[in-house]
Amino acid sequence: MSVLVDKNTRLLVQGITGREGGFHAQQCRAFGTKVVAGMTPGKGGSDFEGIPVFNTVEQAVRATGANTSIIFVPAPFAADAILEAADSGIGVIACITEGIPTWDMIAVRRYLERTKTYLIGPNCPGLVSPGQAKVGIMPNDIFQLEGPVAVLSRSGTLTYEAAAQLTERKIGQSTCLGLGGDPIIGTTFAQALRLLEADAQTELVVLIGEIGGTAEQEAAEVMATMSKPVVAFIGGATAPPGRRMGHAGAIITGAAGTAQAKIQALKAVGATIAPTPADIGATAEKVLKGLKAQGLAPAKAKTSTRKGR
Repeated sequence: MSVLVDKNTRLLVQGITGREGGFHAQQCRAFGTKVVAGMTPGKGGSDFEGIPVFNTVEQAVRATGANTSIIFVPAPFAADAILEAADSGIGVIACITEGIPTWDMIAVRRYLERTKTYLIGPNCPGLVSPGQAKVGIMPNDIFQLEGPVAVLSRSGTLTYEAAAQLTERKIGQSTCLGLGGDPIIGTTFAQALRLLEADAQTELVVLIGEIGGTAEQEAAEVMATMSKPVVAFIGGATAPPGRRMGHAGAIITGAAGTAQAKIQALKAVGATIAPTPADIGATAEKVLKGLKAQGLAPAKAKTSTRKGR
């Protein structure tokens, strides 16, 4: 099993004829994802590397049965691209675009609350389930080992780092979600944790947060009701108050946004804290060994047969 994407994923690439969209469409296909369509207004009827291109998302869905979308659309038009995909019945959208105006995302978020669509991002690397499908921009060769650990992160590069450390220890992943670092995103830590709690393959969650906002405290409220253990790392612990980090959402605004407040909230519900990014894999391995000692052995990892980049 996996969360949100699997072997039944049929991927539409919005913006496939652009440089980034075209490159990552091919990388998703090389990973093993079924890339069934592209969409660029005015380019309908053409094809990109054998992938048919349509003028609208609705046309693409009707012709190919696409059920998932990845968006490489410039920031001024990305909100409309998200809404078009949701209106066309796309169930999972990964929006890679950075710099979407916050006001646009407020409107998008409120609209999506009335739908069944899951939005990952914006300003994110997407999501991947090793051996199943990749809908994102993460390097193929890192995510090749299937197993029991899910990774949730506000940081794209730390998603890769956590997966690499786990794989180095022969610990596979179920689903890795780079949720995005903007103040307003689609799927939150809390929502993703509920999905992973219900996922039979996932036995441990690695949660990577950072300063700013209260997403980690909201996640802690969900964790209090979960049966699965969580290993957490919070980035930005040494940042001075008011210092803006690389992400638009990573700025401390009041006591609740500090790393210390987040760590305290996570510890209070039983999370195991990794002290540094370099300790994420080792901490997860220790927790998994503890599960095994209790007779709760994790699912055996297996290497995907997909080719990496």
